[in-house]
Amino acid sequence: MADLIIWHDGDCPLCRKEIALMRRLDRRGAIMFVDATSADSAACPIDRADLLERFHAMENGTLLSGAAAFAAMWRAIPLLRPLGLAARNQAVLAVLERCYRVFLRIRPRLHRLAGARRQCA
Repeated sequence: MADLIIWHDGDCPLCRKEIALMRRLDRRGAIMFVDATSADSAACPIDRADLLERFHAMENGTLLSGAAAFAAMWRAIPLLRPLGLAARNQAVLAVLERCYRVFLRIRPRLHRLAGARRQCA
């Protein structure tokens, strides 16, 4: 069983690219990636719409979202682990969360530029 569960939007081109990269970097198989758009309801810890609204992860039984979820994913990947460990500092995590919120605001424009048909988290 994986150490970490990551839920992602398999219908989102940006998300698919990012998750493909993370899968390649996860050489230990420490992460279970779950496509929230096709997973059955039992595989989703919260409402599917809420799950797709922001990036979510389950680390040691704790549901995380936003920058905290990204930091958990980074900690599970040796190459990115230093960044994930730095995010354990609340000040660093707060800066990352602010950056994530900015990304969420510009995300629709990125989709238009990429020619994507739907929004993703």
